Amino acid sequence: MNLTLGREDIVRLCERIEGAQTRAYAIPKLTDEYPGMTIGDGYAVQMALRQRFLAAGHKQVGWKAGLTSKAKMIQMGVNVPSIGFLTDRMARPENSAISTADLVHPRVECEVAFVMKKALQGPGCTRQDVLDATDYVLPAVEIIDSRFSGFKFDLPSVVADNGSSARFVGGGRARYVEDIDLDTLGVVMEKNGELVAMAASAAVLGHPAEAIAMLVNILAELGEGLPAGSFVMSGGITEAIAVKPGDNVIARFQALGSVSMRFVE
Repeated sequence: MNLTLGREDIVRLCERIEGAQTRAYAIPKLTDEYPGMTIGDGYAVQMALRQRFLAAGHKQVGWKAGLTSKAKMIQMGVNVPSIGFLTDRMARPENSAISTADLVHPRVECEVAFVMKKALQGPGCTRQDVLDATDYVLPAVEIIDSRFSGFKFDLPSVVADNGSSARFVGGGRARYVEDIDLDTLGVVMEKNGELVAMAASAAVLGHPAEAIAMLVNILAELGEGLPAGSFVMSGGITEAIAVKPGDNVIARFQALGSVSMRFVE
């Protein structure tokens, strides 16, 4: 990947992102100061952030694909998907109360999560490779949180911000991939009893496994593979819906059950 930033700049931006994430405050998008910043630079910052979190005792549990649906690409004004890492400290139990006090711009989106029984390595990973390596899938909701002022950002900045990763909740019913039509799953999201989003899983690159294959191939460019046992989120099927304290959210997935949570201060 094309890099333009030196080591000192990467460390500086990593510290800037870490501060915004851990203390929940908004910062200007990184390209305001570094207009020539590339997607490769964004991943260099993200990898430095990952090392910092792991050194602090976080355990990586998997990865996430982001901006994989036309709805999200249009909403965010980008045209290439991205990836980010997931740690144990981002996980929240199904039906739990999730605090917004340590988040900046919390939003929720419905996703299909994959749990891998075999490791995958790119380049050249395909949808079928992903399906063959999947143990099971389950419904999930990702709580994303861009740390950038006014929820305005570009792809290098959002990649550096770990794809806006914040929290995730898995639930519903785990299913084997051969037992369901993964590309035609209907999904609806309700907030406080009102329907706020609906879509089909084909919104994610035509098939959610395509997003996982793309993620594996991006990992290869970063010198990484996808280990067996990884929990992998395939990207938002619906657009991201803003939430605040007092909101109750339930995501209903055809053939996979539902995932619910509530938000508090």
